[in-house]
Amino acid sequence: MALIACGGFAAAANTAAAKDRAPTQAVPTAFEMQLFYADRTWNWQDGAAYFAQDRRLRAWTAEQGSTSIAEGRWLLTNDGKMCMELVWRSKTYAATPVRTCFSHRIQDGNVEQRKDPDGGWYSFKHASDHPADEHQKFQEGDAKSIEFDTARKLVESKG
Repeated sequence: MALIACGGFAAAANTAAAKDRAPTQAVPTAFEMQLFYADRTWNWQDGAAYFAQDRRLRAWTAEQGSTSIAEGRWLLTNDGKMCMELVWRSKTYAATPVRTCFSHRIQDGNVEQRKDPDGGWYSFKHASDHPADEHQKFQEGDAKSIEFDTARKLVESKG
């Protein structure tokens, strides 16, 4: 998959892609999506993921007494996707790399998101802040680094 940083090429690719879609279903540019994710923490019900500016990614979960951590990279594509390439591990397993992608589209001026390949579309970010937006779960910076370090210690402990 091609990685698009920003600039004219991304805009040209987005314009070409938009011609093939209904006018209300354009995709955000890679530059626009970088503003959603870079140097932000995505808080989940049972963990979080931090998207570093340099495209490193780290995450943790602690559900039902099972703590897991992951490290890897995140990337943006020229067709409105954000992908996370992570290796998850816990005390009981070390997994192979897993790629999880989310598609984004602009519908009636709002950004929608879905988990690929066949998740349902839901509100990611309205033009003005909306409490139901998934983007409301994002915080600036590495907001959960202490929790990640705690989870790492649990996963790496010998006991």
